[in-house]
Amino acid sequence: MKTFFHLIQEVQKPGLCHHCGGCVTFCTAINYGALELDPEGRPRYKDIEKCIECGICHAICPEVGELDEEMKRMTAWSAPIGRMMELTVARAQNPEVRAHATDGGVITALLLHLMDIGRIDGAIVSRKMGRFSRAPWLAITKDEILEAAGFHFDTMHGMTHFSKVYSSLESTFSPSIMELGEVAKKHLNRVAFVGTPCQINTLRRMEVLGVVPAGTIQYHFGLFCTGNFHFGPEQRQKLEEIGKFSWDDVAKVNVKEDLMIHLKGGEMRLIPLDEINFMKRYACRYCDDYTAEYADLSFGGIGSPEGWTTVIVRTPLGRAIMADAKEADIEEYEREARAQLVPEATAKVLKWSAMKKENAERSHRELERKSVRIKS
Repeated sequence: MKTFFHLIQEVQKPGLCHHCGGCVTFCTAINYGALELDPEGRPRYKDIEKCIECGICHAICPEVGELDEEMKRMTAWSAPIGRMMELTVARAQNPEVRAHATDGGVITALLLHLMDIGRIDGAIVSRKMGRFSRAPWLAITKDEILEAAGFHFDTMHGMTHFSKVYSSLESTFSPSIMELGEVAKKHLNRVAFVGTPCQINTLRRMEVLGVVPAGTIQYHFGLFCTGNFHFGPEQRQKLEEIGKFSWDDVAKVNVKEDLMIHLKGGEMRLIPLDEINFMKRYACRYCDDYTAEYADLSFGGIGSPEGWTTVIVRTPLGRAIMADAKEADIEEYEREARAQLVPEATAKVLKWSAMKKENAERSHRELERKSVRIKS
C-alpha cells in the first residue's frame, strides 16, 4: 500500500502537487494529526510517528489515478469533458449580486438561493483580505456570501491561521477544502463548496471512499480553470508593461479567452493567456481538467457576453438547483439569442478543454522523457 511517503516521491518532488490540500484535510479531519501544510501551501509531515500508513492520502490525490474509474462511474463521467446534461448562459436576477460579481454572479445567486430555502447551512468560498490577498471563508450568512462575490486575480489561502503568512506569497490558488475544519467545528453537515477542478477532484475521491469530511459537502460548484498563477511584485510589474496600464487605475480583472484588465475610466486591456505563462504554477501544466468535470455545476466566463456566466449542468442535483432558482434568482440569456449563443459557447468550452488536455499530455510526455532524478 502506498502512503504519504510515496506522494512526496511521486507527486511533490517532481513538482506535480496542486496544493489542493486534500491529503491534509482528510488526515486532520480524522484526527490523525500526521500531516500539515508548510508556509508555501505544500503538504508535509507534521508528526511522522502519528502516520498509520492508511494510504488514503495517496488514493485521494488528483495526480494519482488509483480511483479514476470509481469516480467516473459515480459522477456518470463521459468523454470528452465529463457529463454535460445542459450548457446555458445565465446571470443573477438581483442587480446587487451582479454589481459584486465578475461575470453574471450565478454562483453567488445560487448560494443565496440555497440558503434562502434552507438547503445549506453555509458555503466554502473566499473573500478579499487586501488588494492582492484573499482567504478561504466558511460563509454562514447571506451577507457573507455576497461579500465574497467576484473574481480577484490574487491570493486565496488554505488554512485560516496561515493566512497572514501566505498573503506574502501572492498566489491565485488556495487549498480551500482546508476550511472544512471550520465546518467540523461548527457541526455543519449541509455545505456548498466552490472550488477549482483539482479541489473538486479530491473531494469526489473522498466521496468514493466514503471518508470524512466529504460527507458534509452537499453541492459541488466547480470553476473553469486555465491554471493558477504566482502574482508577486515582479509579475505585477511585468503585467503592467505588457498591458500598458497601472494597477492604480484597475477597477476589475477577469479571465475568459484573455486576461481582461478593466480600467476605472472604462477602458479594457486584453492580454493573451499564453503571455502570462511566466506566472503559472509549474504543476498546472500537468492538469488536464479545464471545466471541473466532476462538479454538480461548472461555471466560467468563456463563451458568454460580458456580464453573463457560462454554466454546465452535470448532475441531476445540479439540474434541480438551476431549475429551482430560475425566474426568481437566475435568468437565462434571451431565448432566441441563446439558441445561437449556446452552440458557440459549447464549441469554445470544448476547444479550451481540448487545449488543456493536449498541453497536459505533452507535459507528461516531456517529464517522462526527462526521467526525473529524485533526490533523497
